[in-house]
Amino acid sequence: MFSDTHFHFYNMTQERGLDGTEVLAALAGRDTFFGLDIGTKADDLFLRKQAIDRAASLLCGELKKKAEKLIHYSAGIWPDVESIKNRDKCLETLKKNILLFNEAGEQEDGETGKQEEGENAFNAGKKSEGRGDCRKILAIGECGLDHHWNPSGADGRCQEDFDEKIFKGEKELFMMQIELAEKMGLPLIVHSRDAFEDTLDCLDELDFHNGIIHCYSYGLSEAKEFLDRGWYLAFGGGTTYTKKAKMPQMTELLRYVPEDRILLETDAPYLAPVPFRGQTNSPVLVEHCYSFVASARNTTPQDLSETVDKNIKKLFCL
Repeated sequence: MFSDTHFHFYNMTQERGLDGTEVLAALAGRDTFFGLDIGTKADDLFLRKQAIDRAASLLCGELKKKAEKLIHYSAGIWPDVESIKNRDKCLETLKKNILLFNEAGEQEDGETGKQEEGENAFNAGKKSEGRGDCRKILAIGECGLDHHWNPSGADGRCQEDFDEKIFKGEKELFMMQIELAEKMGLPLIVHSRDAFEDTLDCLDELDFHNGIIHCYSYGLSEAKEFLDRGWYLAFGGGTTYTKKAKMPQMTELLRYVPEDRILLETDAPYLAPVPFRGQTNSPVLVEHCYSFVASARNTTPQDLSETVDKNIKKLFCL
């Protein structure tokens, strides 16, 4: 119960000090169906998996099996300035690590056939059986555009760093990953903050509309644009921060999103939901997001959880 479609396990445990084994035990203990560990760096994939494997190794029996089964992975490049500047090299690194990761997963499954090399490997992997295996990459991302300037924030966003060349490079890095998702037949995890029109321009230019607008932070009119194109909208802890004066607009938005297009997430270790705002977030706390959204939609957290799990199965071919 209470799946989480977006969290950063390594940051949460290695940088923020949460006990990863306790987190996995709690998720497995309540029979969580799905958790997606999200990539942000070209070379972070195996580091992230090692952190989760170490945490899971301290569990025993059925609890360990459940924990290992519920965790899945994405791979992507968040648009930090250094990745933007080195986008060609970063993309090649990302592609290489995805292939190695998927090959390792095939070996764990007992498959002996060697995966095709280069671009053929991506084409061969489209819509293939077993895509939902927890040892395979399930999505590309998170990737996208971020024009929220907050130098003191976790991502240290400075407008001074974004001259015309960097703005152009940010779009190129995003579109390179859109193309990669298309080649691999995988959904995209989109990060879009204060960049609605540019985000939509990139997606429309490549005519790619398959995946999640993560940590949705726009209004109803923008939601309609994404939904009309086939995107899923994911709501997290930030949704629970809605001020009383803006609650009618938030309620209207949450009620408008169709049942087959809504997802829930934490973005842990960031954006802990009320009543834990300001603390380190965890996928365990996603239940508070479910409670908030369910209340707005006049349903129960349990029914919303079933709805989200159905959407997860459809989007990720599980």
